[in-house]
Amino acid sequence: MRFEHLGAQPRIHPDAVIAATAVISGDVEIGADCQILHGAVITAEGGAITLGENVIVMENALIRATATNPVHIGDHVLVGPMASVSGATIGDEVFLATGTRVFNGARIGERSEVRINAVVHLRTTLPPETTVPIAWVAVGDPVQILPPDRHEEIWAAQRELDFPGYVFGLDRETPDLMVQLTERYGRSLARHADDRRVDG
Repeated sequence: MRFEHLGAQPRIHPDAVIAATAVISGDVEIGADCQILHGAVITAEGGAITLGENVIVMENALIRATATNPVHIGDHVLVGPMASVSGATIGDEVFLATGTRVFNGARIGERSEVRINAVVHLRTTLPPETTVPIAWVAVGDPVQILPPDRHEEIWAAQRELDFPGYVFGLDRETPDLMVQLTERYGRSLARHADDRRVDG
């Protein structure tokens, strides 16, 4: 399913294969020989998304751009089932395994591997050929790669990255943070009310 969003329509190379149940929305460019499998969602929420050549986006993966953070995925990248990429830059020949999470402003260098259920946090940079082990967390620039049981160290680095401020423009100490966040974000997402299906 393909949708026009904010006046922009997906541009898909004729050699790409898009499953009937995949959703492609807005300012999205998909390169030659890409494979977008069933249930995948690629949605440009005000920022562009570009996929190079021979990118595979597997079942139920999510790729989302924002006005602040577009998405660029290089050539020969595999985005595994149920993986999520939000507002990040992914180099060539990267493997994002099942269930990985890559957050806004992250940059993953070429030939890196983010293994099953691992996280690359907000504004984190992975140098080329970096591996994030299964379920571990990469955080910061310079990057720290930590096992999930070291929550205090992860939180110390994560706090400095300021997720609510960077992504939503809100101070973490706001007393009604979730009220303001959901109302502001909801208004932004409501722009989909005017989307138009363009693939019949």
